[in-house]
Amino acid sequence: MYDIIIVGGGHAGSEAALASARMNHSTLLVTGNIQMISSMPCNPSIGGPAKGIVVREIDALGGEMAKNTDKTALQMRLLNVSKGPAVRALRAQSDKVTYSLEMQKTILKQPNLDVIEAYVDKLYLEEKKIKGIILEDGTIIRSNAVIITTGTYMQSKILVGDQVTKSGPDKQKASEGLSPQLRALGFETVRLKTGTPPRIKRDSIDFSKTEIHNGDQVPRWFSFDKVSYLDIDKQLPCYLTYTNEETHEIINLNLNKSSMFSGVVEGVGPRYCPSIEDKIVRFSDKLRHQIFLEPESQFIDEIYVQGFSTSMPHHIQDKMIKSIVGLENAVIAKYAYAIEYDAIDARVLYPTLESKAYEGLYFAGQVNGTSGYEEAACQGLMAGINAALKLEGKEPLVLKRHEAYIGVLIDDLVTKGVTDPYRLLTSRAEYRLLLRHDNADIRIRKYGNSVGLVDYKQLQELEKKISLIEELRLKLENFIILPNQNTNKILEKMNSVPLKDKSTLSSLLRRTELEINDLSNWIDLSTYSFEVLEQAEIEIKYEGYIEKAKKQAEKLLKMEDYAIPKDIDYFSISNLAKEAREKLSKIKPLTIGQASRVSGVNPSDISILLVYLKTKNNNL
Repeated sequence: MYDIIIVGGGHAGSEAALASARMNHSTLLVTGNIQMISSMPCNPSIGGPAKGIVVREIDALGGEMAKNTDKTALQMRLLNVSKGPAVRALRAQSDKVTYSLEMQKTILKQPNLDVIEAYVDKLYLEEKKIKGIILEDGTIIRSNAVIITTGTYMQSKILVGDQVTKSGPDKQKASEGLSPQLRALGFETVRLKTGTPPRIKRDSIDFSKTEIHNGDQVPRWFSFDKVSYLDIDKQLPCYLTYTNEETHEIINLNLNKSSMFSGVVEGVGPRYCPSIEDKIVRFSDKLRHQIFLEPESQFIDEIYVQGFSTSMPHHIQDKMIKSIVGLENAVIAKYAYAIEYDAIDARVLYPTLESKAYEGLYFAGQVNGTSGYEEAACQGLMAGINAALKLEGKEPLVLKRHEAYIGVLIDDLVTKGVTDPYRLLTSRAEYRLLLRHDNADIRIRKYGNSVGLVDYKQLQELEKKISLIEELRLKLENFIILPNQNTNKILEKMNSVPLKDKSTLSSLLRRTELEINDLSNWIDLSTYSFEVLEQAEIEIKYEGYIEKAKKQAEKLLKMEDYAIPKDIDYFSISNLAKEAREKLSKIKPLTIGQASRVSGVNPSDISILLVYLKTKNNNL
């Protein structure tokens, strides 16, 4: 008998299992292959726009992904440095071999956590409550909660040309039993598709014909605890090349052989990470597309061909690859393929990721319709936390849209649902200036501490950092500089306009051409860390925008705090539109804020709902 069982050992399952066990609950992780725990069957990287911020949020809450990435990175880069702070994000090229191995070690030595190799055939239920799982051999394992994190394994099929094979990623066995049972229990499933590009042998590439992309020449890390970080001198480069007219001609002539265009594919593919043949068709006016050549590991001689996902037959893939500059003699080590799988309609879940219909049953990761390791990991972490909190009889942890990208992602899933694999983007967050890479710990580390995943020492470090940021801000606000010859000479050297009146250093910092380190001409900044300097600079430079965003968030927060009873009968509310009744009855939003984001629910419907709730409360 366990408190919590996690089904699936991918990125969602790993975070869910660790969170549950670290919150002192007896936990079982059931995975088809222990060697595949937190594997990287697709892109061997962590982070990127929006996703990198999620990884920092996972770390702030006490999750493992950031620490594991720091330990196993091959290259680190901070993206969009020249743009505003809202879109900056860290990206790591990971060693896919050591990433999985290190996560395996962490999981296998974690107290309160058992791991078995097996496949789950069915859920074990008594009436509407989850009571455990039934393995393929008929073994029943009881628990108080179950978290489904099956990734792309539910009734999965590998597609190459017109060939269809029942299989999960990397030739692993598919999960066949859960999908039919979930449908029988009333869950709507959708068929989704994703894919992966070929891997080519490193020594068959002519890198001299490509453009080298090195990592940053300053230390970078995801984890706020800085347990370890990559030696900048040991980073491995990536390389850039492009498709060309010959590549496009080969693809266009053989479109009928692609699984996607031949009618073999049933599922809907990712909108923001399409196959190369899909890109050629959709963007026929483009003469070329970027192709990044990325190392997969220091231990294997394989290069990942980023941007070249395909389901073409093997002999066509050979022609496509050899048409690209630098890859004329390339040897494919692993051919590309597409994969189809079942996912559920996540609108049947609460924001805690628990099923509305079956108590104690949670879903996290790609089974909810998302794409990407980071999106999966954060869902696993939140499902693990909330399953544990429910068993403890405590209030759930639900992050709001202005608090975290994790809050944006989960709210989008359970409120709007998906029609294609969901990818987190900065454009999905209306408060992205508040949800920055640099302040994830300030935003949500307190929640990690409250659930027991962040200890007192870590919280003290955060409080010290916040104190130093405020100290530096006050120094800059109170430090007066005069428009004398020396000051203006310094400004001239920095290509900045001379002062005519006295000014504070904080006012000076608001000039677009100046950075905080430029202020060292007037004040000693050597005692402050990079993180403190970065935070102070952003808060001063973007103060007006940040305050405006906070005020907007505060207004909408009132709607988020206005709870809707779970037993409300929307069909009994007069004047509510028919579509609104149907959608609200299906989704059962917990707050007015969530109800306002349901597709098909108009502002007039929200006004009617508010009047109804106020009248009902006054009559109680």
